[in-house]
Amino acid sequence: MFTGIITGVGRITAVHPLGPSAQHGKRLCIQTPPGYLAGVGLGDSIALNGACMTVTTLDLAAHAFTVEVSAESLAHTAGLDAPGPVNLEQALRAHDRLGGHIVTGHVDAVGRVLHFAPVGESWALRLLAPAALGKFLATKGSITVNGVSLTVNAVFDRPEGCECHINLIGHTLTHTTLGQLQAGQPLNLEIDLIARYVARMLPTAP
Repeated sequence: MFTGIITGVGRITAVHPLGPSAQHGKRLCIQTPPGYLAGVGLGDSIALNGACMTVTTLDLAAHAFTVEVSAESLAHTAGLDAPGPVNLEQALRAHDRLGGHIVTGHVDAVGRVLHFAPVGESWALRLLAPAALGKFLATKGSITVNGVSLTVNAVFDRPEGCECHINLIGHTLTHTTLGQLQAGQPLNLEIDLIARYVARMLPTAP
């Protein structure tokens, strides 16, 4: 489990195929901020841009670790197939604060940025989620974007998908990779866990 409160920004420094075909996944080498891996052990979970991954090797002196990402995960996420910055969050411990919301680290879909621009002291983000996620999104509800817990300000169902409006404060832009967003960029999205279960329990229409 995670909270969507990013605890560090790392960088994928190398991507190595795990086999010769597209059915094989990739091994990612991730550089972290100094000291970030203190207390982390082999087999621990760290979310990369919102996708939960298992630490397979660890180099504390170099502030680096590796994960292995399956072809299935690569096909249903964004930003994990090439070098670049990534949001990092270590798994939630039982005594930690739940500062964001309950996040599983399982990406539900890839959306895309429609608009990202400053508005006063903050930034306005408009993103398009697949239509199938629309029923899980609500005004003042939560959504995880590239691993970051955010509040939805408005939701509009469009023929092409569900449009979400989100306001980002300067602190979020400074301490995550979201400050580098551009129109058209793909985003890892995870819906709120409670909304998922409520939808499952509701009777379906005939």
